[in-house]
Amino acid sequence: MDVPILHSWSGGKDSCLALAEVRADASQSVAVLLTTVTEGYDRVSMHGVRRALIHRQADALGLPVHIVTIPQHAGNRAYESRMEAAFERFRLEGMTTIAFGDLFLADIRRYREEWLARTGMTPVFPLWHRDTRRLARQFIDQGYKAILTCVDTRVLDREFAGRTFDHTLLADLPPTVDPCGENGEFHTFVFGGPIFHQDIPITLGEVVQRDTWAFCDLLPD
Repeated sequence: MDVPILHSWSGGKDSCLALAEVRADASQSVAVLLTTVTEGYDRVSMHGVRRALIHRQADALGLPVHIVTIPQHAGNRAYESRMEAAFERFRLEGMTTIAFGDLFLADIRRYREEWLARTGMTPVFPLWHRDTRRLARQFIDQGYKAILTCVDTRVLDREFAGRTFDHTLLADLPPTVDPCGENGEFHTFVFGGPIFHQDIPITLGEVVQRDTWAFCDLLPD
């Protein structure tokens, strides 16, 4: 019998591929997507994606989503406190494992492992140490569809915000930028692919600069 687990869900390509990996493992199944949204903006932290689009993704995946709201400019303690309240709820339902889409940042993995060990939760990393160039091509070749919602303009031109994540984009990335954006160079929103029941219709909105970040607003059709 498969074991129900939580899945940390940003709406982007890495959490999407991690979800596909978990679904391919007969020993476990994702029961709930867990997403953090920033208070006041009502958008996914860092990705800048509207809450409504996360719900549409969840519907297209056939999964429930639990939204955790966090304060603006939240530090680790505020983030952990809100997340731990959610963990407590799901532990009572028998879920003690959560999957993350992290790829190779050892300090992030170590932080999650040390933090979650104190909460009674166990993290798993289905994509850990996958070759990011190969993973990016695999994402595209398998038919997933994604848009860059946010770029760090210190390393990538703001014109990349709003571009489709495809082979042309990969060819245009500077060699110093990871193809999956694992160092935070960019973030994405997935609006279709083989694990979705249907595509999520979206319209590109304006690109807004906030400090060093350029965000492309995505509007639900």
